Amino acid sequence: MDEEDERIPLQEKLPQKEKSPQKNGILGVIFRPFNWLSKLSDELHWSFVLGVVIVYGINQGLCVGLSRVSTQYYMKDVQKLQPSEAQIYHGMIMIPWIVKPLWGILTDTVPVAGRRRRPYFFFAGIIGAVSMIILSIETNLILGLALFLLICGSAGAAIADVTIDACVTENSISHPSLAGEMQSLCGLCSSIGQLFGYTISGFLVHLIGSKGVFGVLSVPAGLVIFVGLIIQEPLIRNFSYKRVSQKFVDAGRAMWTALKCPVVWRPCLYMYLSLAVSLHIHEGMFYWYTDAQAGPAFSQEMVGSISAVGAIGSLLGVLLYQNIFRKHPFRSVLFWAQLLYGASSLIDLLLVLRINLTLGIPDYVIVIFDAIVSHMIGRLKWMPLLVLSSKLCPAGIEGTFFALLMSIDHIGYFTASWGGGILLHGLNVTRTSFDNLWLAVLVRSFFRVLPIVILFLVPSGDPNLNILPIEMLGAKKGEDLSDDSEMEMEALLVNKANQN
Repeated sequence: MDEEDERIPLQEKLPQKEKSPQKNGILGVIFRPFNWLSKLSDELHWSFVLGVVIVYGINQGLCVGLSRVSTQYYMKDVQKLQPSEAQIYHGMIMIPWIVKPLWGILTDTVPVAGRRRRPYFFFAGIIGAVSMIILSIETNLILGLALFLLICGSAGAAIADVTIDACVTENSISHPSLAGEMQSLCGLCSSIGQLFGYTISGFLVHLIGSKGVFGVLSVPAGLVIFVGLIIQEPLIRNFSYKRVSQKFVDAGRAMWTALKCPVVWRPCLYMYLSLAVSLHIHEGMFYWYTDAQAGPAFSQEMVGSISAVGAIGSLLGVLLYQNIFRKHPFRSVLFWAQLLYGASSLIDLLLVLRINLTLGIPDYVIVIFDAIVSHMIGRLKWMPLLVLSSKLCPAGIEGTFFALLMSIDHIGYFTASWGGGILLHGLNVTRTSFDNLWLAVLVRSFFRVLPIVILFLVPSGDPNLNILPIEMLGAKKGEDLSDDSEMEMEALLVNKANQN
């Protein structure tokens, strides 16, 4: 190393790297992302960078788009379910994400064969690939088994997500100067993968059917196994498994102690209730979209493009919050976002009641506009909750408690999905009858406004200030805490963006 330093190759090359974009113009801009990836690979090891691309970009981002549309058509065309049933089962598929803290504790405290990450990548990839293959090749699967396989596929994605999160956290600690760049890589991969997945989902369902798409989804799950083969991690020797149970007990006690604090449980209660009462009737609208008599009879390609446009709207919501609303108090942002969230859902009334046709506006124009606006406002409503979550994590159990908060979100989503299914069933919205679908839309809009009544549970002060009492902050103080919170928020954007 000393001999290389004497020849000063870096001093000769650095100015050239800085000037190359100016000299090459467009080529410099094109190659800049590749140079960035090369830099991260040199600093963090190529296996980690490739693992992030595979898990976040392909297994999580791409698969979200493909699986959501294919599952909708599978429930409708293969299992012949009613909209209310499909809505309830869609919520059940998300159960593995509810127990996300369990996966996090396991990968942190229970090494297998001396490894803490590789075995969990193997396990996640195997159950994901096997479940998708069975769904794609088996005919006449009973509903219970099909639902179990879909839940297994979801579990594979959740376990892979938690495990790569742990790898990102470890590298953020060992390379703090690259923490922001790692989160940018995660976000970029997830966003591009999700947008691409939604874009091609409808075309794939049209070409090879929903079961064929499940077969395609086994490939990303298989790539997770490959991540387990290449990822670099140290070997743990002489690990005492007798301490595992105590670690679980300690983690549970620490989380319970934190939840008993009013400044923690009050915002947590708001997060759950605000999500739980935002009833989901997606499946009812999907069945109506594709109905040839009562609805506009959208094709598979059109359904996929609607989801893709919605993903763009979500990204716009993130940009709006980061650049305009980030410094506003949580309570004021949530008030207007919740109000607009309820109002935006009324756009569906124009479609269901066919008012748009009376006004001479085509169905697809209203649907595209609704997808952009509703997803953008939904993300504006969700972003303050993410930032708030990052500030509710006590020192020492940040990762586990953060996963717990995200589980609360998923429980809220689960409740909303079941509530929406019950609403559709109660209003007799079926595969062929949509007479009361407009009423379901109206009820959903009303319930989305209700969380305004409990906004007093949310802190109203400066969002840049600490929320937790000083004794729960531990060693974190001042500026360091703000930096950690920003990093947590960026990580959360990555993990959650493909689930809404």
